[in-house]
Amino acid sequence: MSALVIGAGIGGLTAAIKLATAGQHVTLIEPLDRPGGKMGEVRDGGYRWDTGPSVITLRPVFEQVFHDAGRDLRDYLELIPLNPITRYFWPDGLTIDAVADEDAMCANLRASFGPHAVDDYRTFMRYARQLYDAVSQPFLYRAKPVVRDLIRLPLGDVFKIDALRTMHAAIQAHFTDPHLIQLFDRFATYNGSSPYRAPATLNVISYIEMAQGAWYPRGGVYQLAQAFERLALELGVELRYGEKVERIDVKHGQADGITLSNGQNVRADAVVCNADYTHAQRTLFSAAHPPRDISRLEPSGSGFALLVKAEGHQPELAHHNVFFCDDYRCEFQDIFDRRVAPLAPTLYVCITSKTDPGHAPPGCENPFVLVNAPYISERYDWHANTTAYAQAVLDQLRRHIARVGRSEALLYTLHAQCVMTPADLQATYGGNRGAIYGFSSNSRRAAFIRPANRDPHIKRLYFAGGSVHPGGGVPLVTLSGMAAAKCALEDLRGD
Repeated sequence: MSALVIGAGIGGLTAAIKLATAGQHVTLIEPLDRPGGKMGEVRDGGYRWDTGPSVITLRPVFEQVFHDAGRDLRDYLELIPLNPITRYFWPDGLTIDAVADEDAMCANLRASFGPHAVDDYRTFMRYARQLYDAVSQPFLYRAKPVVRDLIRLPLGDVFKIDALRTMHAAIQAHFTDPHLIQLFDRFATYNGSSPYRAPATLNVISYIEMAQGAWYPRGGVYQLAQAFERLALELGVELRYGEKVERIDVKHGQADGITLSNGQNVRADAVVCNADYTHAQRTLFSAAHPPRDISRLEPSGSGFALLVKAEGHQPELAHHNVFFCDDYRCEFQDIFDRRVAPLAPTLYVCITSKTDPGHAPPGCENPFVLVNAPYISERYDWHANTTAYAQAVLDQLRRHIARVGRSEALLYTLHAQCVMTPADLQATYGGNRGAIYGFSSNSRRAAFIRPANRDPHIKRLYFAGGSVHPGGGVPLVTLSGMAAAKCALEDLRGD
């Protein structure tokens, strides 16, 4: 039996590894010249930046991929626990280090916000743990559940999912301090959603990071993609880079291979598509198979990034930093309602040279600055506004540094190729309207109408990636690849 995987993102690589582990002959086709998809890197003049994901959570998910293949993740990758996970800054001067150890986190909360914050945090984490226990097995660690699976859930677990109120409403019910409400609201951005619209179920994200920890791969997050590539090659996966898929071929209602842009046909018994779901539906099928109606699914948020060359060191900053804006609700209204770039956004700043000094020249640092941005629409012209917006974000970062820094302010110079916009994300990765995570979770129904891993109409066709079940983010994309491969193997073995 043979399987073909379209796209060498983490979801596609995972599916290829799982299929090869099960004895399938696997061919993986990728239009870029490297693995990883949005998980990439840029090097320039002694600087190095990750240009996609910047932190690893749910470590056991990645360990499982290697364990099932008879390998040990530690032989491929050094994962460094981050302490602190993130350093948060507010405009009024308050700051806190978020750490995974609960007692240490409570000590930090007490020092920054007082004893009431400790009780609020412990109560919230118990609530978030209940969410995790309720959703992990039925939703995360398997293919998309169907109605009969949900009916079988214990009634108590159905209520624990907390899908009838928003993330913000649930967080506001647990915390009295507005700083902490804003801190935990931020986790909605981990899958490109708004805390004011996404269901409270997504508060499970904060539990995963705050209770289970976060890691950084030595050398950069892109090392994870290279580790997956190495494992795939060891298992005999045929990796073909720089080749573009023109069409998924369907015969008698069953996927039987692909046609490349050069006209070559590649046959297979099963096809796993790791391309963006919307892009695949609109471009990879013939007229005989019209695209699915996905109008009910809102694209996720996008991002605007600066890769900054910083001369000097700033000891007040950590590996991960967040500078919050004054009006968080307004920021999300800009992104999802007005669909314009926020004028005074929250800044996420990742400086991998804090952990890997070789990522910047001696005496320098390598800030990666990310701003949450709207998906592409006619309401905002990125081509016309990119230069001015980049300067505004850089000026805002300088003001933050001047406010929190006790040492000499950093001197920033911006490399000509270090701006990434939603338009760039769409052009490079095929993401619908530049959406980073496929679809947002800005409704109670989002998890149930998100595309499944097994195509409901075309046999032997499967989907992996952030735009399908269970959603966006590196761990969930990995789980999607595992689910797609499992579906494929079930069908192949059933014949």
